[in-house]
Amino acid sequence: MFTHFRIARPVSDLSRSDAMYQAGLGLARVGHFDDHDGFDGVMLGLPGAGYHLEFTYCRTHPVAPAPTPEDLLVFYFPSRDAWESRCQAMLDAGFKRVSSLNPYWEQDGRTFEDHDGYRVVIQCAEWTNVSESD
Repeated sequence: MFTHFRIARPVSDLSRSDAMYQAGLGLARVGHFDDHDGFDGVMLGLPGAGYHLEFTYCRTHPVAPAPTPEDLLVFYFPSRDAWESRCQAMLDAGFKRVSSLNPYWEQDGRTFEDHDGYRVVIQCAEWTNVSESD
């Protein structure tokens, strides 16, 4: 069974997050809303993908982002050229490079942090979904 999923996060500056994630990750705006019961938001993803990111800002009671160093979005790029390009795009978009708390992510990846402290790992590897029981 296929399920689409959404990761929703409050942000301090909706337009800044929108621009950073579009430019840094190459995502497209797949939806948005303004003043929906006091909330503004954007949804970013790739057409046809099984996921999207939602960033929200509450006009009436702003919620402060509270990420930890282990709250990660991880994106896999099996091609070294594509990985290097994406890492540069993250820097160009305004993300800053940080050391990962978990040293595993430093082996084949780079960790970036946005203006709210949310972290994104760009991993130079192919994702394989193999269970331990196989």
